[in-house]
Amino acid sequence: MQIIKNISIIGLVLWANTFFAQGYTKWVLGDTSDMVTTNHQPGIVLAGGGTDNDSAMVWMLKRAAGGDVVVIRASGSDGYNSYFFAELGVAVNSVETIRFDAASAANDPYVIWKIRNAEVLFIAGGDQYDYYQFWRNTPIEDAINYVINEKKGTVGGTSAGMAILGDAYYAPPGSSLTSAQALANPYHANINVLGKSDFIKAPFLQDLITDTHYDQRDRQGRQVTFLARLTNDYNKRIYGIACNEFTAVCIDGDGIAKVFGSLAYFLRSNCQNEFKPETIVSATPLTWNRQQAAIQVYKMPGASVPTHTFNLNDWETASGGTWENWYVQQGVLQKQLNVTGICAPVSASDDLLLPEAAISIVPNPVHRVFQLKTDLTEIFDLQLLDTTGRLIWSANSVVPNTNLQLPKDIPAGVFNLQIRSESAILVQKIVIQ
Repeated sequence: MQIIKNISIIGLVLWANTFFAQGYTKWVLGDTSDMVTTNHQPGIVLAGGGTDNDSAMVWMLKRAAGGDVVVIRASGSDGYNSYFFAELGVAVNSVETIRFDAASAANDPYVIWKIRNAEVLFIAGGDQYDYYQFWRNTPIEDAINYVINEKKGTVGGTSAGMAILGDAYYAPPGSSLTSAQALANPYHANINVLGKSDFIKAPFLQDLITDTHYDQRDRQGRQVTFLARLTNDYNKRIYGIACNEFTAVCIDGDGIAKVFGSLAYFLRSNCQNEFKPETIVSATPLTWNRQQAAIQVYKMPGASVPTHTFNLNDWETASGGTWENWYVQQGVLQKQLNVTGICAPVSASDDLLLPEAAISIVPNPVHRVFQLKTDLTEIFDLQLLDTTGRLIWSANSVVPNTNLQLPKDIPAGVFNLQIRSESAILVQKIVIQ
């Protein structure tokens, strides 16, 4: 797409380099004349935080086609300037970083102009609540959406920058939510702000929420809870993209995604007729089972030169990864691995859940030895899981009302004991002392 850039207010570049009194600070490398003609391309870069992936950033910069790159942030300084301008081997006209020091910068004509005239706009990491406060419902929001949807430029973000690029977004004003908190209470106070359809509007990210630092910070349970909340609140299927650190999902103008780096996740609410969570109320552990297929997940490894793709137009056509079914039972995240596709049949039914009173753990708290007290005659398989869903211990073919001994190396704490027979499942809290 050819465009000759607007230079009607070129005199603004003669202002001083630092504008803290007006709410922002800027740093520039390269040509500030803004007179280049470009053949730039649309795209979206979702980067999971940590060290930037050079190959993904090269993919992004090439889409500027020699144009201008603008980095916006609310903390930090000019670290991206030399990285983008000189270190990756991609020629661009200029790189300018604008740090928002106060909300007033969102109405500054120079800042608005620079963003609108970028071929590539990159949102740095930091605190997404700052971005929510500074940019939502301001001319900056309009400028970002202009670059994406009208100018057809490329927009990227890492960590907090990635977090706000989805149609739905999580922007907490205080402590960030953990997976354990989310699964135990899907209306936890730390799930604030959970917004949708009122900020950035990017193609292929409609009804979608992102998450970052995914495996490194154990965020699978919290993103599943976000999907559950949004699915329930808006009565529609919700999607998710998540990235590990040093990983980026790069989406071209046709909605075809490639993964650079280590591992990315593509999540969607299940395709059954009844798809909403079974139990989603305040101060109660989440249950979103739906025949053990509440969320279909495609795990896609990355590469420095990706050859595999994921199609965001249908959320089915993909290569190079594996499908999994995830579900939550009484606050415990579970996974069915290596299923055959997004609507793969599963063996269990959510109609076959044991009532909580059917089995008791005696004693509880436990001092290494306990029994499953029940009148049932079934044989059970057990899995002891920590509050994030990590497997700690398991036992198969357990006969009820007989002694069971836990290994000595299991630390004291609160765990979830999944009790499963051929026909039913129950999860109960267990305290180990």
